[in-house]
Amino acid sequence: MMKQALEGIKVLDLTRVLAGPYATMVMADMGADVIKIEAPEVGDDSRAFGPYIANESAYFMSLNRNKRSITLNLKKPKAKELFLEMVKKADVVVENYRPGTMEKLGLGYEELKKVNPGIIYAASSGFGHSGPYSKRAAYDAVVQAMGGIMSITGAKGGKPTRVGPSVGDITAGLFTAIGVLAALNYRNNTGRGQKVDVAMLDCQVAILENAIARYVVTGEVPKPAGNRHTSITPFEPFETSDGEIMIAAGNDALFVKLCELLGTEEWIQDERFKSNPQRTKHVEELTPLITEITKTKTTKEWQELLDKAGVPNGPINTIDKVLEDPQVLAREMIVEVEHPVAGHLKMAGVPIKMSETQGSVRKPAPVLGQHTEEILEDLLGLGKEEIEELKKAQIF
Repeated sequence: MMKQALEGIKVLDLTRVLAGPYATMVMADMGADVIKIEAPEVGDDSRAFGPYIANESAYFMSLNRNKRSITLNLKKPKAKELFLEMVKKADVVVENYRPGTMEKLGLGYEELKKVNPGIIYAASSGFGHSGPYSKRAAYDAVVQAMGGIMSITGAKGGKPTRVGPSVGDITAGLFTAIGVLAALNYRNNTGRGQKVDVAMLDCQVAILENAIARYVVTGEVPKPAGNRHTSITPFEPFETSDGEIMIAAGNDALFVKLCELLGTEEWIQDERFKSNPQRTKHVEELTPLITEITKTKTTKEWQELLDKAGVPNGPINTIDKVLEDPQVLAREMIVEVEHPVAGHLKMAGVPIKMSETQGSVRKPAPVLGQHTEEILEDLLGLGKEEIEELKKAQIF
């Protein structure tokens, strides 16, 4: 087996639902030993989210592969003691509780670094561990609304629209993983751990891309613009004889190629369309002219012609089409795992391709507490009698 980039890194995962589990999934895919610590009997909240296969949540299974599960009742002193022993042997702790929760348990960063100065403590929360909103609860839809992304998403002239995937959580998960990797590199050089504080709201502001630049420069508040790019033209879906195709002529050279393909070379010297700023200014005139031509052929026909001309394009795939796309399949972006209860399950693969240390989906998400005894034995060195006593005391 090819060694993986995070092999040997031990992560204690106290997270639930999406932002935190997504971050630890990225680490697990890269080879980290992620130990998911869950509340006895109920576990991660998302275990109760449908759809289900044999009473197992497909939602949970898609976000918690490659991890081991242990249950611990952290409200009990003995469970806290066991957790602190685990921290001594760990590299990373990740949690996504509301700020202050871990401190109430006596397990905040200041306490954990006393037992392991090299520990990297990553906290992903709605608003972060500072600021006036810090203690407020948040879910994806809340930070999408507050972070501005909804205000620029939706049909032109329509109401603000939530982005389909939970980008509030997912971007926080990605930034949390990046923060942990950066902290690991710092620790490798200095021996010192640190706290990584990632707020979902901060992450939404960070991905606003050109919306902030447009407002700062023009003073105009960006609004929903439908499916077209607000700064590049043509860069939107165009109607075909049997559907739509996304055409993205992202610079003047590509626009020339598009004009040559469409048989409209006269547009190249047309003052309205000669440059991207002019095309964007006159988009309401250009779009109908292109549409008049694209409606004469099917999406597949245009895809082949545009590919040949070197103009970026693509069909608007439904999810079933994504799972059948030859490029997606060739890059192993749809993988199948065998779950001990649910059986076969398809899910997204690992998007980061590495020449020496390729990550992989090695095992399915664990059932609740599946590895409790295994972890207590191999990580903490407890014997079977001690484990049995802990079980009787309802520590796990």
